[in-house]
Amino acid sequence: MGQAGSGPLAGLKVVEMGQLIAGPFCGQLLGDMGADVIKIEPPGKGDPMRDWGRGEYPLWWEIVARNKKSVSLNLRVPEGQALARRLIMGADILIENFRPGTLEGWNLAPADLLAEKPSLIVVRVSGYGQTGPYAERAGFGGIGEAMGGWRAIVGDPDRPPARMGVSIGDSLAATYGCMGALAALRHRDLTGEGQIIDSALYEAVLQVMESLVPEYTVSGYLRERSGSVLPGVAPSNVYPCADGEFLIGANQDTVFARLCAAMGRPELKDDPRYATHIARGRHQKELDDLIAEWTRTLTVAELETKMVEAGVPAGRIYRAPDMLEDPHFEAREALIELPHPRWGTITMQNSFPKFSKTPGGVRSLAPQRVGEHNAEVFGALGLSEAEQAALAEQGVI
Repeated sequence: MGQAGSGPLAGLKVVEMGQLIAGPFCGQLLGDMGADVIKIEPPGKGDPMRDWGRGEYPLWWEIVARNKKSVSLNLRVPEGQALARRLIMGADILIENFRPGTLEGWNLAPADLLAEKPSLIVVRVSGYGQTGPYAERAGFGGIGEAMGGWRAIVGDPDRPPARMGVSIGDSLAATYGCMGALAALRHRDLTGEGQIIDSALYEAVLQVMESLVPEYTVSGYLRERSGSVLPGVAPSNVYPCADGEFLIGANQDTVFARLCAAMGRPELKDDPRYATHIARGRHQKELDDLIAEWTRTLTVAELETKMVEAGVPAGRIYRAPDMLEDPHFEAREALIELPHPRWGTITMQNSFPKFSKTPGGVRSLAPQRVGEHNAEVFGALGLSEAEQAALAEQGVI
């Protein structure tokens, strides 16, 4: 595991009050970059993420809670709120992803916190944002994906809207919240002023929807579901091989010429149906069929060799076993194997992006127990063991 105090955000103190995905993922990103993250969990069961995941064991928690310290704290009672305020006053950043108005109801309104500590940065992640007519509605990632335009264009055209196999709406909102916090740190460095970052799930999704809106407002074009292809961009698809599937992206003119040569069909690059980007887009289906006819005669390994030799962007469709066996993943340390008290070792994605001077990393495993760091964190606030025991008896911690 990485060393304590490493990473570009080493020394930065973060209090995370979120739960499930968006807030915790924002905290994970900051923690991976070196921040000291204290995660507040409700006493007892803790964050529901502890029970999430697929397979025999719930393992999502091991990713999203790494590099964090867990304290248990009941935010619904005045004593818990007072302790939370003391923690926040010692932090640089507060993360929360409750429904708007929740912090205010807990006597932790960001405006009041900033009045007490003007340099504080507060990241607020919610379904619809902190303002507007929908602000107080409950909103999960899938709702943000639907409202932001993602779901309508994902899937096959003859089927209902599909979803990705990951919670992309939550992750995007968390990433923009993290980006906002980093930009706010720059402003604070210059002025000493903190501020509030308002990251809405649906707006985070909207940010990655490319030219979907102007295409409609300018030309009346309405994007629809198109399955595995991007309409008008060809060839760029997953093609069948004798023993699997393989992705080829050769839509640029020069790259398409190299693909044609690799296929033994150099004349195709001059065929009026395929000679330009626009022409290939108009004849997308027949071009895909033509390429598929060729790829079916090859194994995935044979096709990969040909594409590498020809300089054509292409690649296998990876799943977890492929990642574990791939030498590039190993060379880049994209995956990291860590000692674990329950499973012996656990392998997960490493921190990202990579820094040449101040690398981040996984410095500590996810807390195995709710409130695992109570004594350390509350002790640093000046609470004696007897005081902590009394608060635990009262259900405050």
